[in-house]
Amino acid sequence: MNPKILIVDDEISQTKLLSGFLTKKGFITTTTNDPTEALSLIRSSEFDLMIADFRMPVMNGLELIKAVREVDPAVAIVMASAYGTIETAVDVIKSGANDYMTKPIDLKELLILIDRNIDKKRLIVENRQLKEILQERFRFDNIIGNSSALAEVMSMVQRVASSSATVLIRGESGTGKELIAKALHFASDRKDHPFIKVNCAALPEALLESELFGHVKGSFTGAISDRKGKFEEAHKGTLFLDEIGDISLTTQTKLLRVLQEREFERVGSNQTIKVEVRILAATNRNLEEAVESKVMREDLYYRLSVVPIYIPPLRNRRGDIMPLVEYFVEKYAKENGREIRGITQEAQSTLVKYDYPGNIRELENIIERAIVITRDDVISIKDLPLTVTNRHPKEVADEAPPFLELMTLEAAEKQLIELALLKHKGVQTRAAKELGISERALRYKIKVKGIKGIEADDS
Repeated sequence: MNPKILIVDDEISQTKLLSGFLTKKGFITTTTNDPTEALSLIRSSEFDLMIADFRMPVMNGLELIKAVREVDPAVAIVMASAYGTIETAVDVIKSGANDYMTKPIDLKELLILIDRNIDKKRLIVENRQLKEILQERFRFDNIIGNSSALAEVMSMVQRVASSSATVLIRGESGTGKELIAKALHFASDRKDHPFIKVNCAALPEALLESELFGHVKGSFTGAISDRKGKFEEAHKGTLFLDEIGDISLTTQTKLLRVLQEREFERVGSNQTIKVEVRILAATNRNLEEAVESKVMREDLYYRLSVVPIYIPPLRNRRGDIMPLVEYFVEKYAKENGREIRGITQEAQSTLVKYDYPGNIRELENIIERAIVITRDDVISIKDLPLTVTNRHPKEVADEAPPFLELMTLEAAEKQLIELALLKHKGVQTRAAKELGISERALRYKIKVKGIKGIEADDS
């Protein structure tokens, strides 16, 4: 996605000039003439960079920088002023801005600053994510279950983790293929280097090539600067290619070359880049059928499946169901501030018998739902979905708590807003975040629905 830039200036002509110029250069721009509104926009949306005037009514540049940093420490800030002095520039940088410009703004210089600061921001975010992953200290005991089928999977993981062999992890959606990939990485000598994931099904062919191999500035519309691909980012670490069965034949050819020769070129470049990276791949598709129908290269298939690991579906390892239930109950009770003592025998028996077409992901959703809706401190069969229990809808309707009784959508929305405001003691920023809407949208709904009497508690 093209970088998003917020432009803040009390001069309307200036915001129009910068917005028009940057939009033509491929950026997504949002403008405002009010620094207070700028803060609301940053709270409700994610921006890569903010360009702001230093002297504005209500709030000056130093105050704005401080306020923005409290809301989003990662956003890059370029401050501009027509009254530039060395002292002002020093104060601006010390306050947390990334760069300072004097007006009138040199548009060529501005593009250089934007490219530089957006690249810096991207590296900061990626480094933070990497540290979070490393701090997780992924171990085998993060994979929960007692079944013999899972024991066989983990035995294979232990045997191949220390090698550099390419591993193809197969299994239905929701069986935990990414968990196995992480286990392989963090049990290997590469654990202190990046673990990079790419969902091959989530991107069209042109964008997937750029994502994997990187690109050079100007190689296609929107390529406003050079960019590393995931292969480079994963150097000396592990690259996990999820949904590998969904890539095009063209991309398969380029991927095969990397697997064979450990080298490639960025999109739009002739310079060859060499990498040292371990490849893990995953799919829920039948790759043998894909090879037979000519939608997957046979040589790539054999390159990927040097070591195949198959994860059985949850219905074929029922011994893992209750350990997973206990884990999810503890996790979501803690997240939702609930005291849950356990789960009834009837509910346990029902959960063990169910076939889980969505596998572990479906089981997790079932338990989270039960934690949220139960009125007791023990989960019972009435807290489980009809698809799991096969109960008649009339039974559920008779047991429905008052807050689940039928009401108009308008009334339901009003009640949800009131509950969110009460939960967060009237703090609209937090209530809006919980409701998944912007703070501005929440203020509008409060006004039109006549919601009153919920005062903010600043304590």
